[in-house]
Amino acid sequence: MIAFAALSGPLPKAGVIVAAVLSALSLIASAPKLRAAAMAGALVLAPALLLADIWSSPQLRVIHRHPLMAAVGAAAALVLIAALAVVIARRPAVLAVLTVAALPFRIPIQAGGTTSNLLVPLYLVVAAGSFAYIVKAVRSSDDENDEWTPGWVPRLLALYVVVYAVQSIYSADFERALQQVVFFYVPFALLFVLLTQLRWTPGLIRVCFTLVVVLAILFAAIGFVEYSTKTIFLNPKLVVANDLHTYFTVNSVFFDPDIFGRFLALVMIGLAAILLFDRSSDSTARIRQVLGVSVILAVLWGGLVLTLSRSSLGALLVGLATLAALRWRVSRTLWVVVVVVAVGAAAVAISPKTFGLNQGLNGASSGRADLVSGGSNLFADRPVWGYGSGSFVTEYRRQNPGSSQTLSASHTIPITIAAEQGVIGELVYLTLVIVAIVVLLRGSRSHAARAAIAAAFLALVLHTLLYADFLEDPVTWALLAIGVALAARASKPEPDAGAASAATAVAA
Repeated sequence: MIAFAALSGPLPKAGVIVAAVLSALSLIASAPKLRAAAMAGALVLAPALLLADIWSSPQLRVIHRHPLMAAVGAAAALVLIAALAVVIARRPAVLAVLTVAALPFRIPIQAGGTTSNLLVPLYLVVAAGSFAYIVKAVRSSDDENDEWTPGWVPRLLALYVVVYAVQSIYSADFERALQQVVFFYVPFALLFVLLTQLRWTPGLIRVCFTLVVVLAILFAAIGFVEYSTKTIFLNPKLVVANDLHTYFTVNSVFFDPDIFGRFLALVMIGLAAILLFDRSSDSTARIRQVLGVSVILAVLWGGLVLTLSRSSLGALLVGLATLAALRWRVSRTLWVVVVVVAVGAAAVAISPKTFGLNQGLNGASSGRADLVSGGSNLFADRPVWGYGSGSFVTEYRRQNPGSSQTLSASHTIPITIAAEQGVIGELVYLTLVIVAIVVLLRGSRSHAARAAIAAAFLALVLHTLLYADFLEDPVTWALLAIGVALAARASKPEPDAGAASAATAVAA
């Protein structure tokens, strides 16, 4: 216990870099035992860094006062992780199902003086899967049996994580950077490794997508209940916002309506892929499938509308356009895109008040225009190396003293990276996005699942340009992992269980 309190001074910064390097090594190492050793080190170091960071904070008072109770709780968590690891070791496909089931659920936890909505269920799944992988690698005597060869996507992910950690050294908000690494980059890197090791058969994709669709319907139903009862869960700030406006925004089990909308949009893209890529010769089954999918799309569309998330609507359009371009000719899709844009522009011109344009660009974008302008100024001040990882909010408030105290991000990922990490971080980010798009799109035209994943990833990238959370969202890592795994094994033909079974919906 005393050791955590003693971790101060330069030790946390060194620890963050070591944790980042270990997670990066797990991404790029070809030898299973080396990868397992890196995963084990990251699993041990990340929680230690977190405990050291919040050791003296009020939220750990219960541990200081009742150390025995804390020890019992930790032991129970370890027992649960060990039990899940045994199940995953025996049936690796269970890891995929557990991951999909855990992805949407966040639990509010205080850390470092702020409240974070953390993916605690997913962390348990990642820990269990990592433990199962480590034990298997240690027991294995032949490293050559591992067929995984890291490509450019995992290499660039590893580079991004390491660069982020290194640039946290001179950050004005190192604590936030530490939390980003510990809460997001380390566990999600391990998740990427675990998912790429699975055999993503059409049957497994079908099971995971079915689970995703069921969850989406349940979440939409909760959103309908929220709207009908005018009751909001989890987000006190949203309660206040709804009281101040004539409209009512729902968030279901998600803290943020935009994240809820993003989830629904990605699931809808997967469902659309089923309709577009199914080439079943059974007309009766085809009609039943079209009707069933259409009803589900209508339900999810209703939930998406209630989020009032314009960024999610834009992401959905990008995903659908990508699917259309992969299914038919690109030229046809471009014409449709032109028509949609023209209709949208006409609607805005006819009724600018409906879209908030009468409030100016900043009002219509809910204050994001100012954030983009302020972030651009930060980048102009330090264009090469930026102000340091995690420092956007601190530096923005320093240069704009009258800004909102609820500010948490720039809501535009490229601007955030430019301000915090300068050209160095921006180049890594842009290269990662471009390479990932190329890898996911290449050869996906004839593969329903890969087409859906590529479309979902492009939709997610668009959403992050208008909102936030790119590599801070586990969905990004899951899409990349499954897409990379399918692309790497594309040269090995597998029996086709039908487009409906392979169809895409791994997106969520």
